[in-house]
Amino acid sequence: MGLEVIAATAVLDELGVILAWSTGAQRLLGYTSAEVLGRPAAALLAADVPASVLQGLKGRSDWNGEASLRHKNGAAVEVELLAHPSRGDDGRLRWLLATFVEGPPPAEESDLPFMDWAFAQSPFALAIHDTDLVCLRVNDRMCQMFEKAEGELRGRRLTEALPGPQFDALARYMRQVLDTGEPVHRQTYRRVPGEPRERAWSVSIAPLKDQDGRTRAVWVGVLDITGQYRSRQRLTLLNEASTAIGSTLNVTQTAQELVDVVVPRLADFAIVDLLEAVFTGDEPLPGPVPATVALRRTAHQSVNEGVPEAVVKIGDIDRYPDSSPSARCLASGEAVLTGSHDQAFLPSVSHNPDRAETVRKHGFHSVLSVPIRARGVTLGAAVFLRGRRPEPFEPDDVLLAEELTARAAVCLDNARRYTREHATALALQRSLLPRRFPVQSAVEVAGRYLPAGYPAGVGGDWYDVIPLSGARVALVVGDVVGHGLHASATMGRLRTAVRTLADIDLAPDELLTHLDDLVGRLANEAGSGEAEHEIGATCLYLVYDPVSRQCSMARAGHCPPALIGPDGTVDLLDPPAGLPLGLGGLPFERMDIELPEGSILVLYTDGLVESRDRDIDAGLERLRRALTRPGPSLEATCDHVFDSVSLGRPVDDVALLVARTRALKSDRVVTWDLPADPAIVADARKRAAEQLTVWDLDEVAFTTELVVSELVTNAIRHAEGPIRLRLIRDRTLICEVSDGSETSPHLRRARVFDEGGRGLLLVAQLTQSWGTRHTPHGKTIWAEQTLTPS
Repeated sequence: MGLEVIAATAVLDELGVILAWSTGAQRLLGYTSAEVLGRPAAALLAADVPASVLQGLKGRSDWNGEASLRHKNGAAVEVELLAHPSRGDDGRLRWLLATFVEGPPPAEESDLPFMDWAFAQSPFALAIHDTDLVCLRVNDRMCQMFEKAEGELRGRRLTEALPGPQFDALARYMRQVLDTGEPVHRQTYRRVPGEPRERAWSVSIAPLKDQDGRTRAVWVGVLDITGQYRSRQRLTLLNEASTAIGSTLNVTQTAQELVDVVVPRLADFAIVDLLEAVFTGDEPLPGPVPATVALRRTAHQSVNEGVPEAVVKIGDIDRYPDSSPSARCLASGEAVLTGSHDQAFLPSVSHNPDRAETVRKHGFHSVLSVPIRARGVTLGAAVFLRGRRPEPFEPDDVLLAEELTARAAVCLDNARRYTREHATALALQRSLLPRRFPVQSAVEVAGRYLPAGYPAGVGGDWYDVIPLSGARVALVVGDVVGHGLHASATMGRLRTAVRTLADIDLAPDELLTHLDDLVGRLANEAGSGEAEHEIGATCLYLVYDPVSRQCSMARAGHCPPALIGPDGTVDLLDPPAGLPLGLGGLPFERMDIELPEGSILVLYTDGLVESRDRDIDAGLERLRRALTRPGPSLEATCDHVFDSVSLGRPVDDVALLVARTRALKSDRVVTWDLPADPAIVADARKRAAEQLTVWDLDEVAFTTELVVSELVTNAIRHAEGPIRLRLIRDRTLICEVSDGSETSPHLRRARVFDEGGRGLLLVAQLTQSWGTRHTPHGKTIWAEQTLTPS
């Protein structure tokens, strides 16, 4: 008896229970129908079901691939299995499973319907070829694919009936299967003669062996998997979009990332237009956008180089009438699909002749407009167009575009919110930093503030220059932990606190102690344990006296200052570091140093010298080398330091303050030691008047004599020696009286018959400013008078 190729088939219900079992299936696995009917098909598996099989079964779509079945004798049988879903007479789901074996013709007539199902009704294109690759049998689906009648294929070699390189490759795979006895599975994406467009195909080529295991023929099964292929492509695109879109908090770049992702894989041309409120920092109105709308072109991309389809430039604003797809999707809040099949399509773009001409020139036949919405507000519209690709957008494409746009919308809204907060924080930061430095004679200063790039943004770095009594000046630089509005607001509070503490003339170490207590209280008020409310800071505070050229400094966990000597030598000063502000527990220590006139002090925050990929020692060395070549001016030095040390946009914000020291000439300062004798008051007035004559300041002699008289009298009456009188001619005339008492005087309102109590009130009324500062040996009371420019 001759051998034939026989279909091994089975029918399962939706639960996987076997309903029908052919003789071919019995020959394949050794089980009779009585042994398997009503049993779950999973019991016949020799290995776990591949994930691809489960995916196909869950999706209730056609599937083909390799499967490992268990023979009745326990051996594993590897087959190329075809699966096709259908509905029975009762409307319930049925699965037809089929593979092929070679053997004698079936004796039972009941097997014939299964064989007919396998070939005539199968959605698979099936063909069987002998060892010479001559077609023995072919089903209708295969004939339809190649637009050939059965007679044109049967009895002929494959390459004779179907010439072409793709069929030559198929013949080589068939020969490989005949030679090795191992099946081959391939996927391809191409157009076949019987289809108008390219489609995805799953091609299975498997051997047909006799009972002795010899390969006697080869069968070919081809399945249209375009739906599955496109679903996988969509899932892949979504997965890639999740990482590609939103890589920065920049609105324009995020929009560009969206169009870059969808072209060419979803559209041939894509644009993103956003409402102007997205860029101005205003909150877009919630809900749909009605009527005619003005949108700014934010991004576009095309399959054609140079984006020739764009009629609006990036950054330009265009108006869309209510009939346009963009306006319609914004008004409805839903995607709008239109194109050449819609009679209203061309009229909807005719308001702009250039746009209408572009549609005709590039053959755009399918247009999908999707509103960009996030957190209840509308940001703009994304428009996807197809021209080169012949397939119009399908419902699944609409869902994909909506999902991509929704993901991009959240990223765009994040970028919009970040941009608004960054602009607000930067404006707050710049408003809190000194817009111009105060007029003083102690130092020449220049400063810079550079906010960090993404993602850190504006932080809490600051610097300040504070004039002090006695022609002295305080320089301060600090860095608040964190970034954003919270850090900027905290910086403002600390800067105000430093100025207040500086006004009472505290030494640097004492000032930092008070500031440390303040930061601790602020942290407690903000709430412990909440990371977004953490408060901490570092600070460097120094005071320079141009009379003695003494510089006193203390730091709280801050970077050490640099010093450029008049001869160009560069040193990193090393005052005791101290703990950052807010930790408390340990006192701060002060360092005193005498500076030659013309020395340059460089104060900065850690963002200049430290980053994630560079330790602070390397940054300090770069700073030292940069300062060996200072610019011709302090402003140029600041620029040179930024260019040489920061290496582009820093990841943390940077504050930089550069100061060149000056010294008051000895002829502008005069000092007298006075005995604690009331009789010396008149002599003190006389000495002061004589000195004013030398300085050609006779116009302030009367006021100065009165001030000297009152301050010296108070020191003699209420304090203890030694008493010292000092006059300093600077931009103002400064009168200072020092004594050995630590008790500070205060203003009081004298009663009508009181003999005293009016001296300080007169001093306050007659001078520009007055105050008290404590010294290591007592205190100094000072008063300043404005001088008329000569």
